[in-house]
Amino acid sequence: MVSILNITMPKKFVQLLVYNMTLIEIVLSRNVLIWPTDGSHWLNIEIILEELIQRNHNVTVLASSATLFIKSNPDSHVNFELIPVSYKKNHIDSLIEQMIMLWIDHRPTPLTLWTFYKELGKLLDVFFRINIQICDGVLNNSKLMARLQKGSFDVLVADPVTMCGDLVALKLGIPFIYTLRFSPASTVERHCGKIPAPVSYVPAALSELTDQMTFADRVKNTLSYSLQDYIFQSYWGEWNSYYSQVLGRPTTLCETMGKAEIWLMRTYWDFEFPRPYLPNFEFVGGLHCKPAKPLPKEMEEFVQSSGEDGIVVFSLGSMVKNLTEEKANLIALALSQIPQKVLWRYKGKEPATLGANTRLYDWIPQNDLLGHPKTKAFITHGGTNGIYEAIYHGVPMVGVPMFADQPDNIAHMKAKGAAVDVNMNTMTSEDLLRALRTVINEPSYKENAMRLSRIHHDQPVKPLDRAVFWIEFVMRHKGAKHLRPAAHDLTWFQYHSLDVIGFLLACVATAIFLVTKCCVFSYQKFGKNGKKRKRD
Repeated sequence: MVSILNITMPKKFVQLLVYNMTLIEIVLSRNVLIWPTDGSHWLNIEIILEELIQRNHNVTVLASSATLFIKSNPDSHVNFELIPVSYKKNHIDSLIEQMIMLWIDHRPTPLTLWTFYKELGKLLDVFFRINIQICDGVLNNSKLMARLQKGSFDVLVADPVTMCGDLVALKLGIPFIYTLRFSPASTVERHCGKIPAPVSYVPAALSELTDQMTFADRVKNTLSYSLQDYIFQSYWGEWNSYYSQVLGRPTTLCETMGKAEIWLMRTYWDFEFPRPYLPNFEFVGGLHCKPAKPLPKEMEEFVQSSGEDGIVVFSLGSMVKNLTEEKANLIALALSQIPQKVLWRYKGKEPATLGANTRLYDWIPQNDLLGHPKTKAFITHGGTNGIYEAIYHGVPMVGVPMFADQPDNIAHMKAKGAAVDVNMNTMTSEDLLRALRTVINEPSYKENAMRLSRIHHDQPVKPLDRAVFWIEFVMRHKGAKHLRPAAHDLTWFQYHSLDVIGFLLACVATAIFLVTKCCVFSYQKFGKNGKKRKRD
């Protein structure tokens, strides 16, 4: 009898345990709606949603019908809802090309700031018209909105570079979270997120400045902030009107964006300069990084053939399709003069000056190459994803920034001693060759890159786990209101205490007026009487 009990009890216990685990899985399984941005931004969102699926959550992605990288995968458990739009993929390519040309022609300097921001304002107007199609494709689509309502979503995760994710969340009555490096209207984090930004040491986005500024730098920084605020007012004005129309009440873009529960910033203190942040801002930079995997056989053989000299990895990212023949020949000539073997991601015509040490690839396993022990340097356009893979593996960089946040990113790495930059517009073969030799041969660059790598790895929680934790936290608690600063409830003059300053100045003025009046009255009454008595 005892032996039977000993056998049957464990079985019942196991059955009960499996049943409870199944219940827990059902309870913890929630519904997540994703509002992504195309291009390299999607790569970060994709990593997050894959992890959410691993944790048994149901994920739905709202994607434009004309995307560059956002595609459904037959092996994936992600549900895709396509948003019908009239623009085509070539319109996005054209916009990116225009942005690149803007930086080439008017890269921000003290003399070009006004022209740069004026031209950027024109591009934002084009982006606005494209973005509006995506917004209308969801908000004015009653069938799609009905399906989303039936989806019983617990949270919406949005990249604010593409607007309207917050409006969709409000229409569905669910909390929303932002994930971003920085927004196109780079005043958003300051004005809508309420991040303090003292102009004396917090560099404006796109300024290519660091936290160590000379007087001239602080002048440029102050002008950058002011011009951003001025140029983006018209851009914001269009969005303010649209948001008010959708919500049926007067509102602003900033008021709506300020309702975000958490802002997941795709950087960390290995990249950022020390500055004030708020409790609902969390750093998740490098969440896509992972240990290197073995290279394909042919590629590994080429890498091993480099011997003690090692290799250089070269990629200008996924958004730069091609280079001019002249520029490609210039670059190839510089690469041919180093002893290292070079793996160059390049889809254009083979340069005439291509050296025997350089191989061209349509695609390279960038993370795996950067993690290879023979990698000596990384030539990069300065995209955040590539920079973080270099930080993760401790590889020094030669920056060739093209547009958007890339010049800023390289400026950060240069200030931290892990990179040298060259200007794509004006560089010669000698410039690129000199930069490569500096980064490869001067030990300080490798030492600084390894120092940043140690900082990145020495975190209590991995970036991806931190990102998913806060998404799940918001789902569990239906928000994170306890982290939202009261600054969101103040008007701009209350936030800057202008009403208090005005009141105190009025009190001081009143006191001075009263004291003056009393003095005049006393002089007139007692002073004149005294003189009369003396005469008498």
